[in-house]
Amino acid sequence: MKKKRIKKGGPAGKRGTRYRSRVSRGRSPQAGPAPAGARQTIRRLKAELAAAQARIAELTATAERDFLLDIFNRRGFARELHRSIAFIKRYDATGALVVLDVDRLKPINDTYGHAAGDEVLKAVARVLSEEVRSSDVIGRLGGDEFGVLLWHLSETDARVKAAALEEAIDRLSFTFGDQTVRAGASAGVALLDKRVNPVRALEEADRAMYIRKAQRRHEVRS
Repeated sequence: MKKKRIKKGGPAGKRGTRYRSRVSRGRSPQAGPAPAGARQTIRRLKAELAAAQARIAELTATAERDFLLDIFNRRGFARELHRSIAFIKRYDATGALVVLDVDRLKPINDTYGHAAGDEVLKAVARVLSEEVRSSDVIGRLGGDEFGVLLWHLSETDARVKAAALEEAIDRLSFTFGDQTVRAGASAGVALLDKRVNPVRALEEADRAMYIRKAQRRHEVRS
């Protein structure tokens, strides 16, 4: 009796049939071009992202500028001070921080109004900008107090420069109504080197400024 021979495989779809897809053979279908609508959406999103980034940069700059005087505010000046001290520590450079307090600004505000006080502050900021180099940094620390970062100078030069800034501001005169008034300024100096930190530098310059202010009051009374 002959044995029946069993054929391997079978009709498609039956159990035991082997299928080999393109994916299993290592082939992947080619991606077609993105639809026109998707391309437009991508372009729109890129434009919105660029606009948002520009707005963030604008807001960051605004947050660090004094809106009245168009110089650094305390936040922006503090950032520049941190950067300057980091540079000094890395490259063993020299510099100085000068803190100036405008004299008699409160009586001017009280007598002639805040618009008069704003005029004084604008004039002081203008004088400081004219008296320092483009590489130096000017900022309004708050109220009637200004800060100046000076680069690459000795202690003697820093103190001479602080005195020159005082004299330049002392020469300013203002006419409000029929009255001519003067403001003036007192300056304190802190040297910047690789051992100092920003907080200490501001405290030292601020302390020196108050000592100088008391000295100037004594000179006026004498």
